[in-house]
Amino acid sequence: MLGQVVTDNASNNMGAKKLLLEKRPQIFWTSCAAHTINLMLQGIGKLPRFRKVIDQAFWKDVKLMLAVFEPLVKVLRLVDGDVKPSMGFLYGELLKAKREIKEAFGNVESRFKDVMTVIEKKMNGRLDSPLHLTAFLLNPHYSYANPSIFDEPKMNEAFISCVEQFYYHDEDQQEQTANFELKKFQNREGPFSKKLARTFQNYDYNPASWWQLYGTETPALQKMATRILSLTSSSSGCERNWSGFEGIHTKKRNRLTTTRLNKLVYIQFNNRLMNNREKIKSKKITDVLLSSDTTEAQGFLQEGGDDCAQVVFRDEEEDEMEGTWIPWSVIGEAVGAEEQLEPRRSARVRL
Repeated sequence: MLGQVVTDNASNNMGAKKLLLEKRPQIFWTSCAAHTINLMLQGIGKLPRFRKVIDQAFWKDVKLMLAVFEPLVKVLRLVDGDVKPSMGFLYGELLKAKREIKEAFGNVESRFKDVMTVIEKKMNGRLDSPLHLTAFLLNPHYSYANPSIFDEPKMNEAFISCVEQFYYHDEDQQEQTANFELKKFQNREGPFSKKLARTFQNYDYNPASWWQLYGTETPALQKMATRILSLTSSSSGCERNWSGFEGIHTKKRNRLTTTRLNKLVYIQFNNRLMNNREKIKSKKITDVLLSSDTTEAQGFLQEGGDDCAQVVFRDEEEDEMEGTWIPWSVIGEAVGAEEQLEPRRSARVRL
């Protein structure tokens, strides 16, 4: 069984990490991806060029800011959503985001250096752990497109580290996974060579399911890959569950027993989840990060949350600002054209 702990980057959690790994070395500990990417966005937002945008070059800076923030916000949607396990995509999408940000600055190092410094500082030691790198390596979406990934020393070191931790004290399985089965995957032998095994261009595919189907001749690696690629990279799901408890049980309102409280939260959470999935099926896909009040997840879990969290539905026919992915209605709201009079609650991202 694969054990994983995901926490934010608070100092007390960092201390707990050391204690946990000393006592349970076979457990994986990772930083919360959503929290870390939020820190990236906060750090970039504090840079002088973005903090002081009300000047003669305001709109030029706005366009540049959108181009810089868009790639990271896309990654934040990935890790903060419930569509698919994000561990296998996080590192690859962060690399893609960094490339797109550099392109936004014309690939001129002197222009993007400070932004990259913020990203690297927040990412190092948090979102580039052996677990993240191994998930990236084992996701055929990336390794089939770029086989040179297998030649990178840090990837090999990360993979071996994960093998030793996953098959803790089982040297036979470690040897089988690292010395034999990985080569079959790398060289696309057996089922990995099938034409159907290469038809995963759709970004929405599930890499864990892919391994269950095509990894039958590499059972040790299949087991490890399936478990790792099924992991989350964010603690957002726990936060939504905590919001459900807070919305139902308060000292001022009632004193429910633990059993009854758990049942009420279970019913409310799943009811909201079913309603949300019905919206997705009807193509009225809600965007958590475009909520005009607080995060949609918190809104639909809190009592009366649907009244105060105004969910934005993406209209496929709505005009978007040229060169961006953002509808004009959202931009108008951001600059205050449709500003509401009622006070706003604090959002997840504070710039």
